[in-house]
Amino acid sequence: MRILVLSDAHGRTAPVEQAIERSQPEILLFLGDGLRELQYLQELYPNIIFHVVKGNCDFTDAPATQLLQIGGKRIFMTHGHLYGVKYSYETAIAAAEKAGADLLLFGHTHIAYQDYQNGLYILNPGSVAFPRSGKPSYGHVDIVNRQIITNIVYF
Repeated sequence: MRILVLSDAHGRTAPVEQAIERSQPEILLFLGDGLRELQYLQELYPNIIFHVVKGNCDFTDAPATQLLQIGGKRIFMTHGHLYGVKYSYETAIAAAEKAGADLLLFGHTHIAYQDYQNGLYILNPGSVAFPRSGKPSYGHVDIVNRQIITNIVYF
């Protein structure tokens, strides 16, 4: 199962469309900052399941966090600003562990990052539109035979 993970589009739909076309995901998880424009993409790609959380630049009633069950795995997703991820990942990691998550997804920093700590996969896909270091990026999560595989993809 291919899951596309995006964050921090900040109004730019073209790179999001590129990532969708390249990835051909079954599920798209958007980690905030650009939700208003995402509505258009949901209409454009009706066969993709979208799950979203709001970021600090989104003024909607979308949730700030979600705990999803996908492919037998628990996924904790958040934008990250409420957990201070620009300073440390520890608060977000603790929240994901408390929720019993297998995978923590967050954005906000505009810097791609992936790790595995104490049974928890961690992925920040970076920014699809405005990276703070390097190239624009997005993430893939593949759940195969109940195993998680994370990747960062650069444009």
